[in-house]
Amino acid sequence: MKTRKQIFDGLVQGILPEKTLFRPILMHFAARFAGTSYAKFASDYKTLVDCNIRAMEYFDADMVGLISDPYRETSAFGAKITFPDEEVPRRENIIVQSIEDVERLRIPDVYKAERTLDRIKGAELFQKELKGTVPVIGWVEGPLAEACDLAGVSEMLIRLMMDPDFCNFLMDKCMVTAKEFALAQIRAGCDIIGMGDAICSQIDADTYDTFVRDRHIEIINFIHENGGRVKLHICGDITHLLPSVAQLKTDILDLDHMVDMHHARQIVGPEPVLCGNINPVMVQDLTADEVELRVSDMIRSMTGQRYILSAGCEITVNTPPENLLAMSRAAKAY
Repeated sequence: MKTRKQIFDGLVQGILPEKTLFRPILMHFAARFAGTSYAKFASDYKTLVDCNIRAMEYFDADMVGLISDPYRETSAFGAKITFPDEEVPRRENIIVQSIEDVERLRIPDVYKAERTLDRIKGAELFQKELKGTVPVIGWVEGPLAEACDLAGVSEMLIRLMMDPDFCNFLMDKCMVTAKEFALAQIRAGCDIIGMGDAICSQIDADTYDTFVRDRHIEIINFIHENGGRVKLHICGDITHLLPSVAQLKTDILDLDHMVDMHHARQIVGPEPVLCGNINPVMVQDLTADEVELRVSDMIRSMTGQRYILSAGCEITVNTPPENLLAMSRAAKAY
């Protein structure tokens, strides 16, 4: 009998599985499902790994992940992060406000910074517990997302229009850390590196091509050269970016519910595994039977394609567990 990892490897190579693979993004939901707090989930790798394995087993998911919040690298660069019990971790200070701040910004040692090391240890623990049978997804922030975490979202978006030297200098430093962090996670046992760059959905295609596309290509190529696969996750509507995203050669492309899956397939071609893109609010608010019906329709529409069932983004903390079980049942049926 094939392991989950063997089935996933086959899917990437074009060997379609007997059932649809199922990988919801689980963070706060997984913590509450396992009876712990979001704060502990995001700050303690042992808790994060335990919550993910419990959820994988209960909902019969096909992968586990190390995603918790966007501030691992931000913390390593020197920002203060706090952990409210039942909220997303908070970045308490902006540490880059000028070109001089960028010049002073030191590239962190991901093996010494507390929060990056915590994720690396999580990868090691996943491998110890699962013995290489389940794909493990690590995570890095994309260059624009991390620059926004360091300099502020509004400030960074304004600088994309007004101060390209600042933007390029800062994103280049973010790229160094992204690559070093990705490599550390691969060496610790991650099969896939997720790259989150949600802010890209808020910029136009020309800006993406000017500042971000080639950096995405460089990071993806680096991960491939070091034996990992890549899962690109950009929240929001990226329909306007799809021609550029088609050039990235990502292994998995997460699509949010605003993007038409079939249009995306036409643009990016047959090779990337498309992942998504059920509206997470629908998964939360509909009945289990309604969720199963909607999800079944989506799976049938993706027949014969490289596809992983997921919501368009994170499963919300208030989602009834029976609704996630409904998604799992639909995946097993097709």
